Amino acid sequence: MKRFSDFAKDSNVMIGDKMKIEDVLGKEIEVIGCKINDSKQKSGTKVLTLQFRWDGVERILFTGSSVLIEQSEQYKDEMPFLAKIEKVNKFYTFT
Repeated sequence: MKRFSDFAKDSNVMIGDKMKIEDVLGKEIEVIGCKINDSKQKSGTKVLTLQFRWDGVERILFTGSSVLIEQSEQYKDEMPFLAKIEKVNKFYTFT
């Protein structure tokens, strides 16, 4: 008998409690993974699923922030890393 794990293709499953980005603003988090997909809500846009560790617990958040998407793509090979998410004017960024 086959096991699901023997043939399943999606090995990039993100686990963790879902949080709102506003709840971690200005707090240091350990960014441990990311996934960028097409948005199901808004055609032609992307959504970032960010996996991070905060207070020793794995968590995830979802955002359409183009700056965070660009930074996550650019620095994916540097993960895991410590960062803060800050709101600058009308956009979010890693600092």
